[in-house]
Amino acid sequence: MGLGSAAALLLMLANSASAENLDAGKSGARLFADSCAACHRSARGLAKGRFRLTLYLFLQQHYTSSADSASALSTYLQSVDAPAGLPGRKVKPTRRLQQGEPRPPRPPLPVRGR
Repeated sequence: MGLGSAAALLLMLANSASAENLDAGKSGARLFADSCAACHRSARGLAKGRFRLTLYLFLQQHYTSSADSASALSTYLQSVDAPAGLPGRKVKPTRRLQQGEPRPPRPPLPVRGR
């Protein structure tokens, strides 16, 4: 009876379904569309200037199912994150004062000692 139980247990373990990574082979853009777009309207700005390694570790620990998925997603998020001063970001130019034009009033300084 002990041999039959062991054989049945071995047969059950052999037939059990192995876990499948559904994100394997997907691009970073596809991973974002499938997993992140429900909460985030755009991928732009999500990297927030973080180092790729920091972003990768964060995504691997909290949001992705594998190291490959975290790597693809972190690479994609950094590729769409435009740092300040680069093309793609519109910066409003400051207006120069004309000669003789009065300067606009400045806000008051904070009161010290309170």
